[in-house]
Amino acid sequence: MNDVNFAFLYLHHIIPLPSFPLPTTPPEATDQGVGGSGRRELKSVPFISYLSALQKSQLLSDDMVNGVEIRCEEKGSCPAGCHLCHHQAMMGGVSGRGRTGNSRNGEQPSPIPVLLEVSRVVPLYSLVQDNVTKEAFKSATMSSYWCAGKGDVIDNWCRCDLSAFSKDGLPICSPLRQPIVRLAPYLEPSSTMVALEWMDVEPLIGCKVSDYVIQHKRVEDPSEAEVYTGEVLSLVDDLFSGLGSSCVVAGKRTGDHPHSVLYSVVFKCLESDSLYKFTLRAVDSRGSHSESSFVSVRTSCPMVDDSRAEEIADKVYNLYNGYTSGKEQQMAYNTLMEIPPPLLYRVQHHYNSHYEKFGDFVWRSEDELGPRKANLILHRVERISHYCRSLLRSTHIQSRTDTMAYVYCRSEEGRPPSNTWHGSLHESRTTCMEKLISVQRNTYSNTKLR
Repeated sequence: MNDVNFAFLYLHHIIPLPSFPLPTTPPEATDQGVGGSGRRELKSVPFISYLSALQKSQLLSDDMVNGVEIRCEEKGSCPAGCHLCHHQAMMGGVSGRGRTGNSRNGEQPSPIPVLLEVSRVVPLYSLVQDNVTKEAFKSATMSSYWCAGKGDVIDNWCRCDLSAFSKDGLPICSPLRQPIVRLAPYLEPSSTMVALEWMDVEPLIGCKVSDYVIQHKRVEDPSEAEVYTGEVLSLVDDLFSGLGSSCVVAGKRTGDHPHSVLYSVVFKCLESDSLYKFTLRAVDSRGSHSESSFVSVRTSCPMVDDSRAEEIADKVYNLYNGYTSGKEQQMAYNTLMEIPPPLLYRVQHHYNSHYEKFGDFVWRSEDELGPRKANLILHRVERISHYCRSLLRSTHIQSRTDTMAYVYCRSEEGRPPSNTWHGSLHESRTTCMEKLISVQRNTYSNTKLR
C-alpha cells in the first residue's frame, strides 16, 4: 500500500501560511491500483481543467477563506522545489508498489505529484482538530487574507492594529485595490464611440468603494499626454445621477461570479481619427484614492458616403470644364469648402481616378479657382492621419450600420455633496435597463464588395 498524504494548494491570492504537519489519508482512501475491488480510481486531469474546477469550487463555497484538498499518487521521484505534495517518509528501500528507491537514512524520495480532480473543498482551519487551535488558525487566516495581517476581521470590516494607521490617522490595513479598466468586448471602437468596463474592486471584507472616477482626454501627441487633465467624471455624482452629459452613459451588471459586479461606461461623442487616453481610479468611503489604471485607444477613421463623394467629383469636373464664369467657380469653391475633410479627400480620389487625363485635382483647382482658394481647400485635408488617408484611397468603400446593446443605469436617490464619509457603492439603489445603439462603420476594400 502506498503512503500518500493530503496536500493543500493555496489559490494565488491567498497568502501562504507557515508549514505544519498534515494529517495522513485514511488507508481505505489510499490503496489505489493494488487489486482492491470496489475502490474508486483517482482520475488524472489536465492542469487547466484542474484550475478551472478549483476556481469554480472555491467561488461556490460559503466560506470566506478556502483550502482545497487534493490527492497525489506515486509517479517517481519528486523535484526538490515541489511544495504542493507532502509525502510521508517510508522506512526501507521498497515502495508500496515494489519499486526500489535510492534511500538515504531510510527515507525514500517523495513522488512527483499528479494533479487530480478536486474531491472536496474545505476551509483550511477546519482541518485542525483542537478547537482552540482551530479558532486561532481561523482568526490568523482571516486576518492575513483580508486585513494584510495587521488587524482583525469584525463582521465585514477590518479593525486595524494601532501600527496600521497612516500619518493622516486613516486605517491602512485594508488597502484599496487598483481597478483595471479595459475596452468592452461587446462594442468595437468606432469613429465616435468607445466603450470601457472594469470589475468592481470592493472586497467582501475590508474597505468600501464609494465611487469610481474616470478621466478622458484627447491626446494630440502621446509624448505630451500629461499636459492637460481633460474631463473628469464621477460614476455616482455625474453618470448615475444623470447630471452629466448625455454623451456619456454608465451601467453595471453582475459579473461571471456570484459576488462580482462589472461596471461599464460608453462615450458616444468622441472625435474621429483621434487618440484618447482613459484613466480610472477607485475612491473608498474615507475619500482615499486607489492607484489608477489607463487605456489608450484611437477612434477609427471618419464615416464617408462614397456614393456622394463620387457625385461631387462629377459635379466639380462639370463646373471646371463648363462655361467657366464667376458663378461656376464660386459654386465649386463653396461645395468643396462645405463638405467634411474626409469626404473632400475622397472627392479628390474619385476626381483623379476618372478625370486625371484632363489634369489632376490640384492643378485644375489652382487653374480654375486661383492658387489662394485652391490652397484653402487643400489645407483642410492636412489633419487627416496617414493611416486614414491610405484607407480613403481604397478602390471601394461601403457603409454599414451595426446595432449594439449596452446597459444604462440611473440612481434612484441623490447623494448630496459633503465632506463626510460615504457608504459602499453597493448600497446605492440604481435602476438599470438594456438599450440599443446604432453604430455606423465603413468597410474598405480594393475589390468589389457585395
